[in-house]
Amino acid sequence: MPTDSRRITGPETSQSPHIYQKTNGTEIVLIDENKKRQDGRGLGDIRPMFLRAGIVSQARGSAYMEQNQTKVICAVYGPREIARREEFSWKGQITCEFKFATFSCLHRRQPQQDGEEKDFSVQLLEALEPAVCLHKFPKSQVNVYVTVLQDDGSALAAAITCASVALADAAIEMYDLVTGCSARISGGHILLDPCHTEEYRSEKDNTVNNGSVTLGLMPSLRQVSAVTSKGELEFEHVKKAMDQCLEVCQKLYPVLQQSLIKSVKEKLEMDKLSDCHTT
Repeated sequence: MPTDSRRITGPETSQSPHIYQKTNGTEIVLIDENKKRQDGRGLGDIRPMFLRAGIVSQARGSAYMEQNQTKVICAVYGPREIARREEFSWKGQITCEFKFATFSCLHRRQPQQDGEEKDFSVQLLEALEPAVCLHKFPKSQVNVYVTVLQDDGSALAAAITCASVALADAAIEMYDLVTGCSARISGGHILLDPCHTEEYRSEKDNTVNNGSVTLGLMPSLRQVSAVTSKGELEFEHVKKAMDQCLEVCQKLYPVLQQSLIKSVKEKLEMDKLSDCHTT
């Protein structure tokens, strides 16, 4: 019997493997009786972080960041002249594109940008723009591309930190680096750096004082560049969550500095080796 080599040998219909997952119908318990989270962390503990600059050789600047299973990569291109712009502007522009990889989440993401990704792109731009010296490259723009390779929560906060390091690695003049941190507020508890199962879901959580806060900070200037919140929250809990996020951002600042110092040293060593080979 002849076979068609162009036809995929598979069933006519298929079903998602997620339908075979065991679900007990109970809500996820964020905190146990010992005030520990599911992964063993305390309420104010953050996940271990790995950060490296200069990871993409084709880009002007780049960075890669991990927070356990949350993995983000960023590439920066420019400054380049803005095409088809009639009026002259002394200020440059920044464009930010936030994208989840198709394989980054539990359910497959679409290749095209959806509404959530466009919203995160705007929030990322609002967090980075105050830190960049836009007057240093008039009538030009810098393009920032962030891709989430694996999402296990706090993707926007990780993107803010990663993109800030990539901008500095690209030698874009900045007033300060920007560090990001997020917090989940559930009743009277504040969970810093929430993972995917701890993040706020607006379609499920409709109770009062239940939501999340994401903050971007310029640590050396002690200035907040952006704040975003979701859910119905009381002011005192929002303020307390912001204060805790500020402390975390300050603690993360030396990690960003060390990654940039290491990247500069590696580039200088590469320049020395290239000079030796040419001579």
